[in-house]
Amino acid sequence: MIVNAELFVKDHPGQLVGSLEPISLMDGNILEVVHNREKIVNNRICINVTFEVEGQEQLCRLKDVWKSKDIIIARLGSVYQTYTMEYMLIGDFDGGKIEDLMAEAGRMMNLAATDVRYSSKGDVSKRTAMLAVKTRSEEELDMMDRFLDEKCRESGITYVRGV
Repeated sequence: MIVNAELFVKDHPGQLVGSLEPISLMDGNILEVVHNREKIVNNRICINVTFEVEGQEQLCRLKDVWKSKDIIIARLGSVYQTYTMEYMLIGDFDGGKIEDLMAEAGRMMNLAATDVRYSSKGDVSKRTAMLAVKTRSEEELDMMDRFLDEKCRESGITYVRGV
């Protein structure tokens, strides 16, 4: 699991290393560290670290170690990679059709986020919709491509991938 943590440590020599070392002791892998000396709260300096650990057990042990070292955990959360694609749809449809299409896609795959922009001005046969879709895997993005291709062909809608 990939985790991002925002920690606050006392402004003393060795605190940065002292906050990162427990990650290695839990067989974690540090991916990124930002030591933000500009962000100070109660005489403590902010450290933002992204790291990878095997699971919840290691993460719980790590939190206990940080607390025992008087390191304040301001934020701790999972991070996941997303894959984004944008599509443009052109044709005879309305907002309801687009909403139904995205709802069906959401039932078939795990969409991390969607953004839909829809134009209803002008000729009904030339309406446009812009879709931005984020999935959690490349396989789901491929599935979204196939899904939109099939549904647009069935409905006579022109679909452009990668706008």
